[in-house]
Amino acid sequence: MTSMTAQSTPMTNRERWHAVMAGFLGWTMDAFDFFVVVFMLGRLATDFHVTKEHIVATLFFTLAMRPVGALIFGLLSDRYGRRRPLMANVVFFSVIGLLCGFAPNFTVFLILRALYGIGMGGEWGVGASLAMESAPPKLRGVLSGILQSGYSIGYLLAAVAARFVLPVWGWRPMFWLGGLPALLALYIRFHVRESEAWEQHRAPTVGAITKIVLRDWKRFAYLVLLMTLFMFLSHGTQDLYPDFLETVHHATDAQKANIAMIYNVGAVVGAVLFGMWSQRLGRRRAILAALLLSLAIIYPWSFGSGFIVLTISAFVMQMGVQGAWGIIPAHLNELAADAVRGTVPGFAYQLGILFASGVNTIEHRLSKSLGYSGALLTFELVNIVLLAMVVMAGPEEHGRSFVIVRE
Repeated sequence: MTSMTAQSTPMTNRERWHAVMAGFLGWTMDAFDFFVVVFMLGRLATDFHVTKEHIVATLFFTLAMRPVGALIFGLLSDRYGRRRPLMANVVFFSVIGLLCGFAPNFTVFLILRALYGIGMGGEWGVGASLAMESAPPKLRGVLSGILQSGYSIGYLLAAVAARFVLPVWGWRPMFWLGGLPALLALYIRFHVRESEAWEQHRAPTVGAITKIVLRDWKRFAYLVLLMTLFMFLSHGTQDLYPDFLETVHHATDAQKANIAMIYNVGAVVGAVLFGMWSQRLGRRRAILAALLLSLAIIYPWSFGSGFIVLTISAFVMQMGVQGAWGIIPAHLNELAADAVRGTVPGFAYQLGILFASGVNTIEHRLSKSLGYSGALLTFELVNIVLLAMVVMAGPEEHGRSFVIVRE
């Protein structure tokens, strides 16, 4: 159903940029608060008097709760606009992140990390729909890469904090830093304009949104499968890698943080480059090219020796992994129906993480029989091949317009 209450004037370039930056900054801060945990598995286990596997399990609960947030905030954004749900989401995940730093015991920490998953799950779908609807079609690919690179920059900032904050102040201030993103709500309030595409295509009720999703259930199921394999790709190559460096190569906290900072620079470079190339190659071909890069480097990434080899291979691996990921905001939003663009991409994205939420546990258990290196290589080799096949078999609507242009 199309509304005739669209904004009277087109968005300016400045307004478009503010919309993209809102999504980018929200995703950056979201990722920061998630990834600080991966640098502190041992410390948290010691302080809470539990095993490291218990702390790894908190990652599972964070990931598993993300679809709840995607559904709640996605429906709100399709019904009431992108701006207000995004502001509410940012405040929610900032407050929960801050409270994690005050957790008195493991049970409270676990509950807070599960609640944090709701906020983390809600941010991407709303932020990505706002950003991609505001981006000019000719720049959608590169802006998609910039938006998604916020995840890697959040990881990079977590590594910087682990390098310089953690050794001096301990683990609690790492979470207190997570309260700062609440200020982003003020930025959105005063600088971000409502999406013109939402104004034109908004559905009248939540029931109408649900009907559209059910009508296109086959495409939605495909997107969930696609995102499950994508989640295996990213979380399977990132979440336990600092622990892999410590366990197998006896890396110090400083060495783990330094390598993580470097490979996240590679991730940002890959996201922007492959996002830009997707404008010329098409979304699927660019994804396949990025996957091929990761496949080419997978052996030295998992079995390499020496920190120079490990650092270079991790840099290239994340160029490929996040290069493929950099295309996802544009690709999913182009494949979603107009009236449910706030719900479908984010919900499919986060259902993917629900189905892939056991990836850290799976790899950790595989390492008991295959060794850490063998577990990482075997799991990701199979996953990359399957993901390439699913991408090749899927649809593409590269360059699709989101707004109705009136004469």
